Amino acid sequence: MRAAGLEVVGCCERLSGWPELMEHSVLLQDFTPADADVLGSLMLHVRARPGQMLIVEGDADDWMMLLLRGTVDVGKRIAPEGEREVRGDNTRLAVLVPGTVLGEMSMFDGEPRYASCWALSDVEAAVLDRIAVERLIGARPDIGAKLLVKLTQLLAQRLRNVSGQLVKVLRQHVG
Repeated sequence: MRAAGLEVVGCCERLSGWPELMEHSVLLQDFTPADADVLGSLMLHVRARPGQMLIVEGDADDWMMLLLRGTVDVGKRIAPEGEREVRGDNTRLAVLVPGTVLGEMSMFDGEPRYASCWALSDVEAAVLDRIAVERLIGARPDIGAKLLVKLTQLLAQRLRNVSGQLVKVLRQHVG
């Protein structure tokens, strides 16, 4: 994270104190404020400037982010393989808002990042790595289970969305 130029502010001990995060974040929907604060105590609080890259497609990392403030552009590389990626060299997949989780697939499986993410505005995020998840499961299995269930639901929903988009594209090409 520091190598990417992200400013590490500290930890997110008071995750429940972020305005509307508890209401709007799908990840935290079933968490009590106390549960969110336990989770936050294991997360790093980071900041990024507009235009700054948060996640680089192809990098192998073991952490994810919960967007606390700002907006993030998610894009898939369209430049030829082996060339250095620059902003604008991709196709937009999504624009993320506070409460959204990003980077969870690589946190789970350690595989290279599927897409890149840039800050569109000043961004603050909470970063959770695989080791912190393991510590959470050991120390507070109730909160660890909630986290894993929520992340699994998020991944399942994203898979459904992608499958739906694929079917739409296939129908357009067949029909």
